[in-house]
Formats: sequence, C-alpha cells, structure tokens
Amino acid sequence: MSYLDNVRTFVRVYELGNMSAAARDQHISPAVASSRVAQLEAHLGVRLFERTTRSLSATDQGRLFYEGACRILGSVEAAEAAISEVTTSPRGILHVAASSGLGRRLIAPHVPQFSELYPLIELRLRLSDRRLDFAAEGLDIAFMLGDPEEDGQRIKRIAECPRLLCASPSYIARAGMPGTGADLEKDAHSCLTLRSSGSPECHWNLRTSTGPRRFAVKGRFESDDGDVLTDWALAGHGITLKPAFEVAPYISSGELVVVAEQTPPVPTALFFQQSHRQHPDPKLRLFLDFMTPRLLAAIAPSP
Repeated sequence: MSYLDNVRTFVRVYELGNMSAAARDQHISPAVASSRVAQLEAHLGVRLFERTTRSLSATDQGRLFYEGACRILGSVEAAEAAISEVTTSPRGILHVAASSGLGRRLIAPHVPQFSELYPLIELRLRLSDRRLDFAAEGLDIAFMLGDPEEDGQRIKRIAECPRLLCASPSYIARAGMPGTGADLEKDAHSCLTLRSSGSPECHWNLRTSTGPRRFAVKGRFESDDGDVLTDWALAGHGITLKPAFEVAPYISSGELVVVAEQTPPVPTALFFQQSHRQHPDPKLRLFLDFMTPRLLAAIAPSP
C-alpha cells in the first residue's frame, strides 16, 4: 500500500472527523481506512488520532502533520497537473457539485458527452440545494444560483439567470391572479418557499416601478429541495419563484402560468466556486470550457 494512499486517507479522516465517512469518501472499507492510518502512525512513530468507541479527534501531532500532509498532496497534484497539461489524455477524478435543478437539467445531460471526449476523467456529480462544505465534501467545483458572497479567483459569476413567479391554472382559479408583489404578501396567497430549517423569514426580491424591493412572503409549504416546490406548484398548492429554465417547459405547456407580472423577480446569478488550490487543475479547466457555453445557452432569455 503506497505512502501517498495512507496520507490521502489520513487527510480525509482529519477533515471529516470520522473513519467511516472518510472510507466512504475514498471508496474503501472502514477497515482499510483504519489500517492506512495505523500504518502511517507506525511509520511516523506517533499517534495521529485519539480514538474512543464513540469519537475520534486529532492529537497535537496529528494537527501538525495535517498541515504538512496538505502541502505534500498539493505538490503531488501540481506535478500531476503539469504532466496532464502536456499530454493529450488528461485523467483523474473530478468532483462536481450543483444545486438540484441546475444539476439535473443543465449539467447532468452533458456529462456523457464530456465523458466521451475525455474518457480518462472520472466525473462524480453531487446535487444539493444546500450550501456544501468544500473540504468535507472533497469538491473541485460547485455550480450555484444565488448571490455570491465574493467575486474573485475562487468564485466567479457566469451570467445573470432570469426567474419567474408562477402557479398552476387551478391555483389561480381558486385564489385569484396576483398582479404585484404586494398581492403575494396577503393571506389569500400561499407562497412555496425554498429554505432550510431555522432560516429567517423568507423574502422575494422583485422589481417595482421604484426599483428592486424585498417582499415578505409566507405559506404553509416550504422545502430545501427546489424540485419539490415545482411539484407542489404543478399540483396547485401555491406560487413558486423559480429560475426560468426550470419551469419553461411547464409554461409552454400551460401547466404553469406566470403571475405578478407587474413586479417580476430580480434575476439571480449563476456562478461557480472552485476549491482553494495553489495550482490550476487541467481537468477542471477542460470541464469549465466544455460546460460554460452550454450553461449560457440554456439560461439565455427566450427571444
């Protein structure tokens, strides 16, 4: 078993704080993960973790070695990246994440074509509407919709993404057609909100004649999964705020209709976040060059 494999496993155990979770991440058994850490400890002559039946925590030596281990793996990745840049067959694993609707509709359909172009790159796609921890998830890049906290080397905007307020005809027949965001704040309407448990009051940012304004909305239905909100809207349970590309087919078919057209939603940002690495990864650059024009084409407003 290679020393680098042992170091990689140690790093994931340290970051995840759990041997079983690190084993799943590495696609090995917990026994193999434990054996790799034990071999590393024997080689170094120190204990890297304090173990009990219920917990695992890094020792002072473990915390010190983690910093050096990250530098070791970073140097190896840089060397592999340099080699990949001069070869015609880039290889390795690429960990990609995306919000659920974005990933299902705009990224996943193109993965097979990317795989055909670069058969030695193994792409692992993770979909979630929750903000993911890059270190814990071992991600290389994540595509998201929202307001990025920063804009720079790690986080970059791709484009603005139009959004729509929509509901089913059956809901409109029952509750009436809202004309503005002010109508949405009334008890007569049920808004389907995307938020995680414990989040603050939900606001929708809409355009008015005097500029953007935040409207406080509420309803009996909320979820942290955007596709669930679409299903509820189709079933007539309320009004949802969605990226236009997600609901365009339902608008075309008449299953959903646009509402509150006098105060349309402010567009959101489509952006990506990269892992914090000193050296660029050619695999990641290939994927970005492949995916970016497809994303731009998909979210472009209809003529």
